[in-house]
Amino acid sequence: MNESERTKAILLLEDGTFFEGFAAGKTGTVTGELCFNTGMTGYQEIFTDPSYFGQLLVMTNVHIGNYGTRKDGEIESESVKIAGLICKNFTEEFSRQQADYSIQEYFEEQGVVGITGVDTRAIVRHIREKGSMNAIISSEVTAVKALEKQLKKTPSMEGLELASKVSCSEPYFIGDPHAEKKVAVLDIGIKKNILKCLADRGCYLKVFPAKSSFKEMSDWNPDAYFFSNGPGDPAAMPYAITTAKAIIDADKPFFGICLGHQIIASAAGATTYKMVNGHRGINHPVINLQTGKCEITSQNHGFGLSQESIEALSDRIEVTHSNLNDKSIEGIRLKGKPVFSVQYHPEASPGPHDSHYLFDDFIDLMNKN
Repeated sequence: MNESERTKAILLLEDGTFFEGFAAGKTGTVTGELCFNTGMTGYQEIFTDPSYFGQLLVMTNVHIGNYGTRKDGEIESESVKIAGLICKNFTEEFSRQQADYSIQEYFEEQGVVGITGVDTRAIVRHIREKGSMNAIISSEVTAVKALEKQLKKTPSMEGLELASKVSCSEPYFIGDPHAEKKVAVLDIGIKKNILKCLADRGCYLKVFPAKSSFKEMSDWNPDAYFFSNGPGDPAAMPYAITTAKAIIDADKPFFGICLGHQIIASAAGATTYKMVNGHRGINHPVINLQTGKCEITSQNHGFGLSQESIEALSDRIEVTHSNLNDKSIEGIRLKGKPVFSVQYHPEASPGPHDSHYLFDDFIDLMNKN
């Protein structure tokens, strides 16, 4: 298609910076927090990760869509969760035999608005310097002033509770009902591969909605508890922090990933903060401070644990993992309790498998308790 035949689109940032490009996916207008992911593969897993709910995603890899999309096998939830996509080249032609359809067909089916043909390197450099901010994509309105008015109505991610919006509405089960171990899972935006990693290790899972109480979860008489990843500000989730406190007091094995990690730390008295840009990609180096080994990890988070608050709780919390790029906290355990958590994604979907051992550690913790 010639450029003259393509629908124009605008990306406007809340600081007034704007980029002109072309429509990708569905024609429309969307708003959200602007963030970027540095992964070169795994775009469908990324798009369907509930942790991205409410965010406009810049993919730094030049070609997005070149290997097509699948109906299953590479999805982390039942639908696309990103608010919108920004990319350099939105590639509709694909060559992979396993793919079911093009990314354009996929976005049209899922109702996703995107913009392509923009300088993603310039966009990333801008928000790396200025920090994450809200933005708007439109392929139906090109007047910047009109888009500015709509963008001002978009709430900040800080203080925003989103986990309950992507959680299941009713409990459901995963795995073999005759399995030796029962794990109660709080769904605050869980990815499918996390459930698979637990079920593959002989766990029978009951997945609970985000606002489930400790009593509702404990009435199932599980052997252990798990809190998932998810979107939004952990400080805006007192309901989950209350549940986590009760689980910690019950002295049952307890594991958390990403948002679940932040909730566990908050329940132990730590505080969280909004990061300048967050960590999103599949090549983030983390050191396991207990073994001295380095892991290349998959990450997606915009909030982190306050170093000062963790240091003040050194009698209760031990830091187990640290980010080798910026020294941010990537893992903790509670002293004297069978409780641990990590900020990154050991299920590796997408991403390397260096951290799969953490699921084995969770099983070992159950065996010891």
